[in-house]
Amino acid sequence: MNIETDVLSVLIKAIIAFIVLLLATRLLGKKQMGQLTLFNYIAGITIGSIASNIAISKTGDFIAQITNLVTWTVLTLLLDLLVIKFPRLRLLVSGDPVILIKNGNIIKKAMKHNRISLDSLTMLLREEGVFSIRNVEFAVLESNGELTVYHKEELHNIARKDIKLHSPKPKCLPGEIVVDGKVVKRNLKEWGLSLKWLYAELKKQNIESLSDIFYAEIQTDGTLYIDHKKEKN
Repeated sequence: MNIETDVLSVLIKAIIAFIVLLLATRLLGKKQMGQLTLFNYIAGITIGSIASNIAISKTGDFIAQITNLVTWTVLTLLLDLLVIKFPRLRLLVSGDPVILIKNGNIIKKAMKHNRISLDSLTMLLREEGVFSIRNVEFAVLESNGELTVYHKEELHNIARKDIKLHSPKPKCLPGEIVVDGKVVKRNLKEWGLSLKWLYAELKKQNIESLSDIFYAEIQTDGTLYIDHKKEKN
């Protein structure tokens, strides 16, 4: 008898939690995953977690748990409405978009402030189909964590197929050779390059020390693109 009662109790709680969660998602709108801020994402997980606890919990005040779920939903909805009405509040909740690359140069202060590593930056660029920082005019880290990339103007205006030029086969895939003054030896080895070659390339660009380099990557034609540690205005 107790088992049947427990099963029935859990079933009723699960149904009620399901209905409340369904109503909550309808109230919170139809934002896509890419539009969610970090707070929206965490709030969604929290609301889902509360609902699941209600469904499986055999102890505790059921009314209090439902109240907790409704409160989180209402507060999240209220915050979304306030952000729409008061744009300045959005800065507090989700922050402003941040420029990470400007005129082909990495903005080190912005990277450090937002705790973005070079590995993370290059990964985000590859997700946008960009394999070389040299081809980027601007890269903006949006408040939802996605990267918006604007290619250099010449890439917008000229395409090899438009002027019927033959595209040579790339010698290698663009990738990092030096990161924050340190050589990425595994990449040198993978591309069949040596430290002697690297130092020769640095000498061509009048760079005397690796410590002067924030980021250097090999291009498809085998040349080096270098971003100096000293910021360029």
